[in-house]
Amino acid sequence: MVNKTGQCLCGAVNFSAENMSDSISICHCKMCQRWAGSAFKCISAPTDKLTVSGAENIGVFKSSDWAERAHCTKCGSALWYRVTNGPYVGGTSLAIGLLDDTDGLAVRREFYVDYKNSADVLPDDREQMTEAEVMAMFAPDNGED
Repeated sequence: MVNKTGQCLCGAVNFSAENMSDSISICHCKMCQRWAGSAFKCISAPTDKLTVSGAENIGVFKSSDWAERAHCTKCGSALWYRVTNGPYVGGTSLAIGLLDDTDGLAVRREFYVDYKNSADVLPDDREQMTEAEVMAMFAPDNGED
């Protein structure tokens, strides 16, 4: 079990979670793809061990008979998926991209793999760029030829 902190893109919603799983789950269902813009990568935390600040900036959408999804109303970041009915109540699946640190976490489960989108399969020969390389691409022209 691990403890983690995180926030949305604009910082209006912050959280800390205790006793989280160290397992990343990925859901490829069409609902998650539309909500997250791709597969939803998440880590589970006990809801009663999740402390959230900025609650006034959280929008909640009842996405099915058994679950809800939350987002930041300021920046739109997907925050979590939470089961509200049935045997899995009590956990909150937090979007992995919100975490300040992902050390010690590993992908251990995928759901709806029959809906996996081709963009989620990474070819070995893909171009990969570091932060420095990307920043150099967008650096303002310094006037030198």
